Amino acid sequence: MTARGINAIMAKQDGVITLDQAVGAGMTHNSVSRRLCSGEWRRLSSGVYLRADRTSGPAARMRAAVYGIGDKAAAYGPSAAWWHGLIDAPPREHWVNVPAQRSLHRRPDIRIRRRDLHWADLIEHRGLWVTDLPLTVLEAAVVLPNGAVMMDRALQRHVSLPILLAVHERNSGRTGSAAAARLLRAAGAGGASEAERMLQRLLREAGLTGWKQHVHSCGFEIDVAFLAARVAIEVDGWAWHRDVARFNSDAERQNVLVNAGWHVLRFTWHQLKNDPDLVVASIRRALTGR
Repeated sequence: MTARGINAIMAKQDGVITLDQAVGAGMTHNSVSRRLCSGEWRRLSSGVYLRADRTSGPAARMRAAVYGIGDKAAAYGPSAAWWHGLIDAPPREHWVNVPAQRSLHRRPDIRIRRRDLHWADLIEHRGLWVTDLPLTVLEAAVVLPNGAVMMDRALQRHVSLPILLAVHERNSGRTGSAAAARLLRAAGAGGASEAERMLQRLLREAGLTGWKQHVHSCGFEIDVAFLAARVAIEVDGWAWHRDVARFNSDAERQNVLVNAGWHVLRFTWHQLKNDPDLVVASIRRALTGR
């Protein structure tokens, strides 16, 4: 064991090291105790230490939560989503999965889940065991406030819908499985049609009248149109469906309709689902202005 080797481990782990890692690198328990007594290291949790010259930031605290629980612990849900870079801010509490038979004392800052995960759903990422990205997307999407947006972004950049569906089937019956199934249906080919139904329901509940579905103008079909006010409403499904060709086609379509005297509004599934009041207010303003 050399000090260089120990420092290399801590450098890769945000200044954190476990007792097992230190002993595995050749340190004795007495050597660890001396570093603690001298103030060179400080204890973050049971058997987890931080260099005194490093700040206990979110990454170090996440490591302490998972490492401190011990063998076969892994971050899941929002904690894993943050570790994978799917969300910008770490959750307020640490979400940690352990095998079903593990017996642990409760800790106020850690949400413990006892569940045996399939080996394919776990990955060591940046020195920490977490749920693999597809399962993380599914589990975080049903508990985060903007989980559907996070899933949409992941589909654009990181994972495919068939992979999410396969992982969902492998983990069927878990808590949140039904909600994840609904999101997957919305993310699929039916997302745009579901968004249309959501829009029509919003219009009826808001008492807005004078609109028709699937109106043809300038060679295009408008999803919902207020004919008297010449207000056209276009509805999109999830963003991951929109490739460059689709984006260019939609832009051309909107330009033609605007030049023909239509005021065009465009709403996504996420806006209709998460901010219906803003959608209705935008439509009212457009109708008033016309």
